[in-house]
Amino acid sequence: MGDLEGFEERAREAGKIALSMRNPLVVNHYDCDGITSGSITCAALSEAGVKFRVNTVKKVDDALIEELKGEKEIIFTDLGGGNEKVNELGADVVILDHHQTAGVSKLQLNPHLFGFDGGTEISAAGTAYFAFNVEIELGIVGAIGDMQYPLISLNRLMLEKGEKQGRVRAEIDLRMYGRQSRPLPQLLAYSDDPYLPGLGGHEERCAQLLEGIGIVKSADGKWPTYSQLDAIWKKKLVGALALHLAENSYSKMKNGQMGESKADVLVGETYLLPKFEAVPELYDAGEFSTMLNACGRHSQAPLGMDICLGKEGALEKGRVLLAEHRRALREGIEFAYRQARDFGPFLILDGRGVIEEGIIGVVAGMLYPGGRTKPILALSLDEMGKIKLSTRGTKKLVAHGLNLGLALKESCAHVGGAGGGHKIAAGATIPNEKLDEFIRVFSQKLKEQVAA
Repeated sequence: MGDLEGFEERAREAGKIALSMRNPLVVNHYDCDGITSGSITCAALSEAGVKFRVNTVKKVDDALIEELKGEKEIIFTDLGGGNEKVNELGADVVILDHHQTAGVSKLQLNPHLFGFDGGTEISAAGTAYFAFNVEIELGIVGAIGDMQYPLISLNRLMLEKGEKQGRVRAEIDLRMYGRQSRPLPQLLAYSDDPYLPGLGGHEERCAQLLEGIGIVKSADGKWPTYSQLDAIWKKKLVGALALHLAENSYSKMKNGQMGESKADVLVGETYLLPKFEAVPELYDAGEFSTMLNACGRHSQAPLGMDICLGKEGALEKGRVLLAEHRRALREGIEFAYRQARDFGPFLILDGRGVIEEGIIGVVAGMLYPGGRTKPILALSLDEMGKIKLSTRGTKKLVAHGLNLGLALKESCAHVGGAGGGHKIAAGATIPNEKLDEFIRVFSQKLKEQVAA
């Protein structure tokens, strides 16, 4: 356990200074955690009557630092702690971040500074909640969107507060994203935690399993969602999935990856938000996070913030974007299964020109999720034509020494790029001509981590 008293004291300090600003620029990251942490901050500023502006970005690089040098007041959410050049800003700065940090002298609320792990114990949305004590639902959504399951430590403390207020409800149920809105074959085929060996990526096989236990399409030809099943059919489905996992617990995966699945990973805590009970896309924290990721990954982060803040008409637009997001993910995953290669210390997926940079990391994380014994490095192209790198590991690899954020940061330093993030997931951008050199250095860094 980290220094809770110190963290809460810093949270009060950060919140007080942020709310004392006159017209701050809120700079937030574009993913779910960035959207939720930015929205919490905006809600708090609005409630306090503080004028503000918003700039949603993908990274803090030299160009952004130069752009921000004319600002007088800045609040960073879900970024800012990983780049020492924020020290060059003459503005009053408050940083609400949870990524690995070093050398930043600006006022920062970051769990790593108080002995907590920002990759597992609290997300940026959680730091924003502790700073402002508003929109606790978004704090939970940000954590789930950042793959921080189960909710432990600071996240757990936030959950308990939400339960006491009647704003969050934890239930034991099937632990799959999409229970409220995904047709059952899609729910099973694209579940990454837990992953279903032999079914993952194959909707037709999932349909056969469902039909085998008596779950069929409705009269209008549509598959039901999990939430539409009654208690008896839910029990039958979970039992069938448990049997499938038991029978396939040592199934061999593609590319020589071995996966041991356990039936007990099927059921666990799920997090419901009573405020949104009438809205399937937002009622479940996992569903809500998917909606926001769809917005961020398709350059519509402002729409995601409008959804969080309840702006009229935003949800309808979000539904349209979510459908497009799911289509892009399905196509990306199909490509990934065909093209991913074993590169020794890691798997590599070259999605340049095929998979959008906004979803390349999501696709990488869904590739062999239940059977990956190596991290994966995925490549795409950013809007400037530079190589965007996204890396994903597993909890087991992290327990054995993997730190992708550090590996990327150190490797990029050799090739003139910029990168960082969490131990289990990180990203970077490098010059195109430096790819071979980067791979050589990155491979060595991973070997040193695992050996250590």
